[in-house]
Amino acid sequence: MRIAIVTESFLPTISGVTNSVTKVLDHLARRGHEALVICPAAGAPATYAGFPVHEVAALTYRDFPVGLPTLQVQRILDEFRPDLLHAASPAFLGGRAIAAARRRGVPTVAIFQTDIAGYAARSGLGLMRDAVWSVFRLVHNQADRTLAPSTASIRDLARQRIERVERWGRGVDLETYHPDNRAAADARRLRAEIAAPHETVVGYVGRLAPEKQVERLAQLRGVPGLRIAIVGDGPSREDVRAALDGMPAVHLGRRTGRELAAAYAAFDVFVHTGTEETFGQTLQEAHASGAPVVAPYAGGPIDLVTHGGDGYLFDPERRRGADSMRAYVQRLAADPALRARMGEAGRRRVLDRSWERVCDELLDHYESVLASRAAAAAPTPVAS
Repeated sequence: MRIAIVTESFLPTISGVTNSVTKVLDHLARRGHEALVICPAAGAPATYAGFPVHEVAALTYRDFPVGLPTLQVQRILDEFRPDLLHAASPAFLGGRAIAAARRRGVPTVAIFQTDIAGYAARSGLGLMRDAVWSVFRLVHNQADRTLAPSTASIRDLARQRIERVERWGRGVDLETYHPDNRAAADARRLRAEIAAPHETVVGYVGRLAPEKQVERLAQLRGVPGLRIAIVGDGPSREDVRAALDGMPAVHLGRRTGRELAAAYAAFDVFVHTGTEETFGQTLQEAHASGAPVVAPYAGGPIDLVTHGGDGYLFDPERRRGADSMRAYVQRLAADPALRARMGEAGRRRVLDRSWERVCDELLDHYESVLASRAAAAAPTPVAS
């Protein structure tokens, strides 16, 4: 197959969209398919996995490049002549690409990955929420199929009258993120730098932005024996520092690759704070690393955490009480055996979620869309 991938985020920008796109490209290369990438201009490499990367005009919003819907997209598609277009988290750039593909009879698959409407409401632009969903509805309903990562996001899309939605989750690197990393020298060294042996390290990994609600970690203020480790960077970095001022917190900055794996290995408990995740990739990475997860009962985490089995789902509206984030973290901090059992259960939970398996599921979606389009185009037999 010849696959054109149009993405709203790509290297060097680090995001969940970028990560999933690079994994898909790696898989397409292994399976012998042809591909190209169209992305916002931000200093992307000229090629990735042997495939050409085309940058288009963009502007910057909150540290992210935003691709503009120019005629350049159509010219690139006309030259490549794809069998199928994959639009990753489509907005302006992806919407233009889907429309161009539709006019040319090219089947399209749209990946719903970012709740931009929810972010608009949180940013004080609640009046724009309906308008944003209207744009999303227009973009996604032009696609032959929309793939959503969780049952919560599928319900949201159904409420917004977005059609032809099916589920496609995300994979996790089971080799990079592994419980054995706890015994590695770099993880042990980092653990010793963060906390004393008798202390419990509570870790967060992710972008520091308003929608991530990392300031929620301030609810752990006063819990004895805790050390908080934050991995990530973003526009809310100073707000997070201010919220946690005076608490035993260390800010490790953005980490990738082996450094990120070592950070997960240094955590005793992983806490996810945001309520607007369509999936929650860092939860899977924490599970793969053998750490119990505490996350809000909202969005993607509902599918990823078995409450009381491999972690806890807290009521995001409660600061205190039996089902608050604070209460669950305290419970895990006080019981190393419980942490070990839940960490092992989390690892088992993700063993069937390798990127290879998940990307093969995506190829099945591609084939299904192509087959449906071919069947629709086939002439109707004339009765004799």
